[in-house]
Amino acid sequence: MTFSVLARCEHTGQFGMAIATRPIAIGAKCPFVRPHIGGLMVQANGDPRLGPLGLKLLVMGYSARKVLQELEASDGSDHIEWRQIMVIDKDGHTAARTGSQNEEWRGHIVKHNVCVAGNRLSSDRVAPAMLDGFERADGELANRLLAAIEAGRDAGGQVAGQYSAALQVHHERNYALVDLRVDEHNEPIGELRRLYGLYKPLIPYYLQRPSNPSMKRDDDWRKELGIAGGPR
Repeated sequence: MTFSVLARCEHTGQFGMAIATRPIAIGAKCPFVRPHIGGLMVQANGDPRLGPLGLKLLVMGYSARKVLQELEASDGSDHIEWRQIMVIDKDGHTAARTGSQNEEWRGHIVKHNVCVAGNRLSSDRVAPAMLDGFERADGELANRLLAAIEAGRDAGGQVAGQYSAALQVHHERNYALVDLRVDEHNEPIGELRRLYGLYKPLIPYYLQRPSNPSMKRDDDWRKELGIAGGPR
């Protein structure tokens, strides 16, 4: 009961994902994305242990299709049909698998640099809407990822609704450029968009601070930029 997008930015080399679902803490369970190598999504009745294995294979230079084949073999025939997995490699090649035990509507769409997938969706319109939302959006990768899950929501989303959402973008550093989550919220995708709007102007600050720890506090940075802080 999840819908998600996994993508690479052709211009910046960034990798990222956005996801929404009903259960809590989806951002901790499904995404495995890293700079330079790509990443994967392990969702539906997923096994998070497949994520680190997939990342190791991507580091070794395996293609997205080969990584998916290895994960299928590792998981075994008794379990793989319950999974939904997407993989993107360093060159933007993608591969995906939707197991037969996933609830309808279920499916995925793969293209160069982007793939979308979902299970227990309201209809077969959701996944194409996500892809269209991603491809129509302008700007940075994070904005396009958000546009994709917004479009999925607007096309009907999940049968059971969505109460958890997450957004990640990785670039040059070994930690995420963007890593935002919303849990137990009646409109998690809208809240995720709001949080990203607050966070985006602070990205330069958080990129500079590791090498300049004497920088002014982020509260002062916010004030100079006129950005509201704290809960609503």
